[in-house]
Amino acid sequence: MKNISRRDFLKGSVAGAAALGLASLGLGKSVAFAEGEKKYTPGTYSASRKGIASDVTVTMTFDETSITDVQIDVSGETPDLGGKIGDQMAQAILDAQSADVDAVTSVSVTSNAIREAAADCISQASGAAVVLEEKEAPVNADWLGEAPVIAEKDITETLETEVLVVGCGTGGWIAAMTAAEEGAKVLVVEKAENPTKIKEDIGGINSRLQLEAFKDFPEFEIDKTQALQEIVRYASGYVDSDLVKVWIDNSGETVDWLTDFLEGTGHWYMSLEGGIGDQEHPERDKAYATGHSPHKNEGVDKEITLNTDMQAHLEELGGELRCNTALVKLDQQKSGKVEGIIAQDMVDGHYIRIVATKGVIMATGGYASNTEMMLALQPMTMKMKINVAAGSKADGSGIKAMLWAGGEMDPCHASMMFNRCACLPTETAGYKTNGVRFWFGEQPFLKVNLNGKRFCNESGPYEFMLHSMYMQPYHTYCDIFDANNKQYCEQFDEVGCCRLFPFDNGALSNNSYEATWASMVEGEKSMLAQGYLQQADTLEELAEKLNIPVDNFVATVKRYNELCAKGVDEDYGKSVHRMTPVDTAPFYGVRTGAWHLTTLDGCRINTDMQVIREDGTPIEGLYATGDCTGGFFANNYPNLFTGLACGRTMTFGRRAAKIVSKL
Repeated sequence: MKNISRRDFLKGSVAGAAALGLASLGLGKSVAFAEGEKKYTPGTYSASRKGIASDVTVTMTFDETSITDVQIDVSGETPDLGGKIGDQMAQAILDAQSADVDAVTSVSVTSNAIREAAADCISQASGAAVVLEEKEAPVNADWLGEAPVIAEKDITETLETEVLVVGCGTGGWIAAMTAAEEGAKVLVVEKAENPTKIKEDIGGINSRLQLEAFKDFPEFEIDKTQALQEIVRYASGYVDSDLVKVWIDNSGETVDWLTDFLEGTGHWYMSLEGGIGDQEHPERDKAYATGHSPHKNEGVDKEITLNTDMQAHLEELGGELRCNTALVKLDQQKSGKVEGIIAQDMVDGHYIRIVATKGVIMATGGYASNTEMMLALQPMTMKMKINVAAGSKADGSGIKAMLWAGGEMDPCHASMMFNRCACLPTETAGYKTNGVRFWFGEQPFLKVNLNGKRFCNESGPYEFMLHSMYMQPYHTYCDIFDANNKQYCEQFDEVGCCRLFPFDNGALSNNSYEATWASMVEGEKSMLAQGYLQQADTLEELAEKLNIPVDNFVATVKRYNELCAKGVDEDYGKSVHRMTPVDTAPFYGVRTGAWHLTTLDGCRINTDMQVIREDGTPIEGLYATGDCTGGFFANNYPNLFTGLACGRTMTFGRRAAKIVSKL
């Protein structure tokens, strides 16, 4: 077998193609050859492409006329998603004798990396350049489709419980534990091999920790009416105000209950993220000290996680968790009442009927990984995002099941996006671009568009910055900062998860400045080493490295530094404590886009967490919480209420469980 490297192939591909008289191959398809005519140079060839979390490597073996073997290494991809499709894609390529195979739903980034690497291998073996055409869901795709029909004879297992929780993550765990504590028989089903990691920024109002903090920090106190008005304002009114009030009035109790449980294990302590920014220089947008975070006690085994403690608690109460069990559809009576679900075992494929005598609580998440739904419902988000491994893996299956059952979808679509992803200086943001997380990105340094010009107030809610970015060329901008960035990060007095220094009340931040900076500049996997972070001794050099116009950029920095010296942002009104000059080498720059964490629009629910129809009537037996539900967010995520989404999900999951368990 002859092994040909990618470099050797590229050197001779054009000449080889001309000599053989071969046309450029489209999408890995073969040129028309006479039967038995030589197509390939026999051998084994390899190629790699960047997936969502790692490089994906395809190794293909050829004889003179066919592909004889395909091996795909996806071991570095997300285990429950891209890490599972290697054999499936290998067989598809082998059967098709082509790289022109369909992507696997919900793992399009990994799938396309495999297709591109396979096309590269075919190029090497054939001596002809393979042009891989775009393969994506059309924008007008029928993302909802029809509910699947499962024949009774194909349902080979039946289970019965009182409370069925579908999806085991931030909302599912809370609903399941609460229902079990209420004395109900509980079953939780999760389609992945393991439960989803629970989120750790938990928004609440008037928890015990907050009430105690108010004694020393009265400025942390939150006016409930003002909080309601703020959340309504962020959503331009597209919310159910009574639903928001459920979180406002009940989230403190949820945080207290969770604090008692976690601290009772001896493994954790809960802290209040006590910070609302620089009150001497108020920001345009008010911050609220709503965030609570669990931290592991010293000496606790690293194998212990929130999930392991929650699973142990659930099982102690007699609850059951069943993974590798995917929702297919809701099971309804003729009256429309939901009496359970039809599920499928992801190991052997058999179908299961699960009867829930009290009710079904949906906690299935949003649709961030469903390309068809995203393109149809949130095309703007798709143009702003940069692909990274971290983020929701939910595929919208729960939302679709509720819509099939008669539920109503939110009228406006929303996502949680943070401006913390980087792409290379040769790239721009968009859902086909793979990059890295850039935790520094939300710091309100100077930001310029790809024409080298400043374009907005860089300080404010994450998505305000990103929406301003959308209005700029290629929906991408550059973060600019200098050698004094540590001093400035502390001066910014940020709040929430982007803060890099301890909070006013001493609580730890999610990430420290030291760890964040090290990830950017130290080691072969740093942003600097990988080419995402650019460093330069002059502004002119930095502009060249970022591929933006030098003259525009230098003029922009000069103007910005003048405003910093004046102590007033005459151009866009940024607060004075966040006007920090770019005047000390080395200078740094990063091309930045959106980190898409999850979608936030879903099926409408009422204040009893029942899924409702268009006419407002509830679907009997069906309850929901979390990102599969609607009525709470629209247009953007109000991140200055730290932990709002997670707190909403937990509070609603707990409320749903209490209501259902008492039926």
